[in-house]
Amino acid sequence: MNQDDYQFKIANREALIGIGIVIFNFIWWYGFAYGLGSKDPAEYTYVLGLPAWFFYSCVLGFVIMVLLIWLVVKMFFTEIPLDELDDKEI
Repeated sequence: MNQDDYQFKIANREALIGIGIVIFNFIWWYGFAYGLGSKDPAEYTYVLGLPAWFFYSCVLGFVIMVLLIWLVVKMFFTEIPLDELDDKEI
């Protein structure tokens, strides 16, 4: 198995995209949870009956991440065979 195979290049690129999405998700969650949630609870604002920090970090963040992952998979991920290729197929 050659590490320079196109399968490894694609897998490495997709892994880096996945790491980028995880970092984006953490920044989104942390920013809203600790940015808006660090106030005195008497000063909280509410969205749909939930504290704004919780709504933006957990509810809206989940919806955005699902849409982002769907979009990234459709646009940037490639379906590759995971079987070893014969010499004729390379």
